[in-house]
Amino acid sequence: MKHYHYIFAGNGLSALMTVYKMAQAGTLTDKPILLLDSSSKQHNDRTWCFWENGNGKWNTIVSKQWDSAWFHGSNFKKELDFGSYKYKMVKGIDFYSHILSKLTDLSNITIVQQKVIDFTDHDTHVQVNTETENYTCDKLFNSIYSPETAAKGKYPVLQQHFKGWFIKTKTPFFDDSKATFMDFSIPQKGNTRFMYVLPSSPTTALLEYTLFSEHLLPEEEYDTAIEEYLTCLGITDYEITETEKGCIPMTSYPFWKNNTKNILNIGSAGGWTKASTGYTFKNTDKKTEELIAFLEKENDFRKFYKKNRFWFYDLLLLDILYRNNEKGSSIFSAMFKKGKASLIFKFLDEETSLSEELMVIATCPKGLFVKALLRNIF
Repeated sequence: MKHYHYIFAGNGLSALMTVYKMAQAGTLTDKPILLLDSSSKQHNDRTWCFWENGNGKWNTIVSKQWDSAWFHGSNFKKELDFGSYKYKMVKGIDFYSHILSKLTDLSNITIVQQKVIDFTDHDTHVQVNTETENYTCDKLFNSIYSPETAAKGKYPVLQQHFKGWFIKTKTPFFDDSKATFMDFSIPQKGNTRFMYVLPSSPTTALLEYTLFSEHLLPEEEYDTAIEEYLTCLGITDYEITETEKGCIPMTSYPFWKNNTKNILNIGSAGGWTKASTGYTFKNTDKKTEELIAFLEKENDFRKFYKKNRFWFYDLLLLDILYRNNEKGSSIFSAMFKKGKASLIFKFLDEETSLSEELMVIATCPKGLFVKALLRNIF
């Protein structure tokens, strides 16, 4: 069996960002690295969005950014003031191409298209088995999410599931200076359902039908919802140029407890997705920075975890949505109707002070959160 210093099981956002930053930090010199994934990452399989103050390190691959956006509640419409924030969109293919073009120049990094079946920590090394070959390594970074893992815990598990259409209209229709951040005016049907509209030009946009709920929908229901939404907007003459779909786990399950001395779960498999929103890109950017700093000092992966008060805030929201999934519209509507978008973004990025957090919490329906608080304390 071929032996490597590091193996990455899964070759998505968290793995590629980690390897890329390792290379930038100079910690990969002469260390053999293997990246394993069943996908070649040669097509646009997803789109990430995040908010950020001004320019950032990923601006070269940002395909579109907006200085403001609309928020739609069930009975109101509000233009959000982002302050100094910008809402940014990165296409998966642009991220993959950017990172892989840098990594392929490094002779110590091997990228293999194979599906990982299982792996085992043998204390002195880790064995990784794929459908066709077996490998060993000193340390394994696993980003392959297993739904069964979180399902075994006592924490609620929801899904952020979505389908998006990239469309092109025959005539100019969109104001591409503004996105629609969340539109809850669509039928909720007992769930938390909303639409994103992310225009990249007056004639092109990504429309994404998104749910926070426990169960997925039949495929045709996503398409029907987008089609009906376009009709309500008055858009009937258009071409679908591309589609995307996905499912992101939303849970406060302590994934770090599954780490071993030599196996570290990263990405969604490590709980790096923001539990209350499903946002992944910015959270992964932060976690990879923490990981690089950790690797300079520590060798035991069981020490890499950190629970903070934001973990508990997320737990309360997920507890509410798990028990009363239809309440999502009223909770997010109250936050954005009463609060400042820039402060909410800062809160969701886990960068607020306690006094600022109390300002955000004050905008939420208090009865729901008090009950959730009492349930989780007692």
